[in-house]
Amino acid sequence: MSKTTSVKALVLHGAKDLRIESRDLPPPGPTDLQIAIRSTGLCGSDLHYYHYGRNGDIMLREPLTLGHESAGVVAALGSKITDFKVGDKVVLEVGIPCGACDLCSKGRYNLCKEMRFRSSAKSVPHAQGTLQERINHPAQWCYTLPKAISMDLGALLEPLGVATNAVRRARLETTHVVLVYGAGAVGLLCAFVAKQKGARLVVIADIDEGRANFAFQNGFADQRVILPAKRGQSIDENLEIAKSNATRLKAGLGFSDRPREFDLVFECTGVESCVQASIYASKAGGRIMLIGMGTPVQTLPLSAAALREVDLCGVFRYADTYPEGIEMVSKQNRLELEKLVTHRFVGLENAQKAFKMAGNTTDDEGNLVLKVVVDIPENQART
Repeated sequence: MSKTTSVKALVLHGAKDLRIESRDLPPPGPTDLQIAIRSTGLCGSDLHYYHYGRNGDIMLREPLTLGHESAGVVAALGSKITDFKVGDKVVLEVGIPCGACDLCSKGRYNLCKEMRFRSSAKSVPHAQGTLQERINHPAQWCYTLPKAISMDLGALLEPLGVATNAVRRARLETTHVVLVYGAGAVGLLCAFVAKQKGARLVVIADIDEGRANFAFQNGFADQRVILPAKRGQSIDENLEIAKSNATRLKAGLGFSDRPREFDLVFECTGVESCVQASIYASKAGGRIMLIGMGTPVQTLPLSAAALREVDLCGVFRYADTYPEGIEMVSKQNRLELEKLVTHRFVGLENAQKAFKMAGNTTDDEGNLVLKVVVDIPENQART
């Protein structure tokens, strides 16, 4: 392939200002693949950019194509590519680190300060995301998908990477009793990985009865707890509510051979009250994995953690998780995971509807909304 191609892309110009535009795509570089994007899942960060023109303190500073949970088909090869062929199904790891810093050399490239992550406005010029017909991407950060894995399931490998990284950092053991706080897509995937790794018991908690029931009924968790949506008027009142929620979370642990407490908590909400309750629900020497990107400044009962050596561990994206993720979903777990994709929108022209749907917990018919994907059909992706 030696000429520039015109492709359609979904471009965010400001809050809720999405436009379909044409852009010129050059031929792939010598070590790149040109990929026809077929499926992109919408992430919480995509929704923040869409609704507010920002994600936390990262502001949109120029037009940005969103999307980073993606799979597609190889449409063209760079001149030095030998490990892929046109027509291969692939999944993209969309963060491109510098490869030379101390963190990269230690395998923690997800923390690289020079990371360029597709659909993030952190770097300028912005690293454009995957909600476009085709993109060029380094072959180093692409992985072949087995034929049995659908494109939508391939797109789920990105959030599955977050869950895999969290479970790795938690150093999960088969004797561990696990609490997952938050039954959204990432929480469900954390529960899934914890079960795959042999956790003794996985409990999932949410204020949304539909999500908690989904997790239990579809085998993502062994138990579910539905918590009241309650907020106090003062710090002391909020801490008492957190203690009450922790008591409720531990009440169902009917063990005779160990304390009724959690070895590991995967906190996937980022909500202050949930982090507080996680501390109270943890056993002495337990570990809380902070995954949810919620309230940036929080009041926490640190003495309840410090005096019992409860570790608070951050989790940010992932590193070297895709091969393991592909192996996990290549087994008998595909149907279970594919249930996470509750809504599909076909074509970039329907992406605005997808973003609106992804911001809801249920659709107009009352059906649960978990993961929303935008599929680009073969004729639109120009393969």
